Amino acid sequence: MIASFMNNARLDSLICECSAVQERRPGFWRIEYRDHAVIVMSDEVNDRMRIFTPVVEITEISESVWLMALSANFDRALDARYAVNGDYLWSVFLHPLSLLSEGQFADGLNQVINLANNFGVSFSSSDIVFEQE
Repeated sequence: MIASFMNNARLDSLICECSAVQERRPGFWRIEYRDHAVIVMSDEVNDRMRIFTPVVEITEISESVWLMALSANFDRALDARYAVNGDYLWSVFLHPLSLLSEGQFADGLNQVINLANNFGVSFSSSDIVFEQE
């Protein structure tokens, strides 16, 4: 069986099935998922999709915590990452839209929430951690 490509219409169906949609327009969804405000954006022309949620205002982060978050991007964040935009640190998952499977979307959404929830504690997006040498 050949998997069909992901597009905005399929993504819209997935999002509406798994979360409380607060705002919705082509290529943009603002949802409530596991008690987090989440934004999903997609761009069919450039074949990109991203899921993100705010974690904390950057003014509240000490230098040592910044270093732990950057280190987590290397070995504990898996497919989600910490990123800075504006005044916030965000938890973000990026993927080519057309290659995104339903399972990858669900996993990416959960990793974004786990990474946000684990900020300042384990800084991880799942139970998997790659050992450093």
